[in-house]
Amino acid sequence: MTATRQALWPMIANVTGALVVLAIAIGLMATQARAEAEPFYGTYSGSAEVTSLDGTKIPRDMSVEISDTKDGFRVQWTSVTYRADGKTKEKSYTIDFVPSDRSAVYAAAQRKNVFGHEVQLDPMKGEPYVWARFADQTLTVYSLFVDADGGYSLQQYDRTLADGGLNLRFQTIRDGEIQRAVETFLTKD
Repeated sequence: MTATRQALWPMIANVTGALVVLAIAIGLMATQARAEAEPFYGTYSGSAEVTSLDGTKIPRDMSVEISDTKDGFRVQWTSVTYRADGKTKEKSYTIDFVPSDRSAVYAAAQRKNVFGHEVQLDPMKGEPYVWARFADQTLTVYSLFVDADGGYSLQQYDRTLADGGLNLRFQTIRDGEIQRAVETFLTKD
């Protein structure tokens, strides 16, 4: 072996060792995410009446599926709103969550950066900033929007484990005031 190779060998070994330790740490964080999310895994559905700001009650069907991913967990949810004129409006969302540097707090992995890693969206560009946390028997998903004038809107989905399903509490808060709140039970399918 040449002198240059002999000099480089300890550096290569150190880098390789650091990469192995990093891979193990990432694997342990993903395992923790799966352990916290596992009691929630399944498909749930239910209905509720949503009271709008003018007092009108609007029926809505809701469903959510919580499942495992390679690096964390996924939450997919759909709501179908039934309007008085007979029209329906359906919205569906899918977000993967990965461990953050904080215990029991998970970052949304909503797009890939130039290195191929899943990263958060940018709320300063009108995109939602989304994160999740586990507290007791509740999985909470937050979605923060920053308005063009600097105001904010926060959506909060609390999904609490209950016999036979989940208790769902959803609310929208705009600049500190609750705009809408919905509570219902989602049955595990």
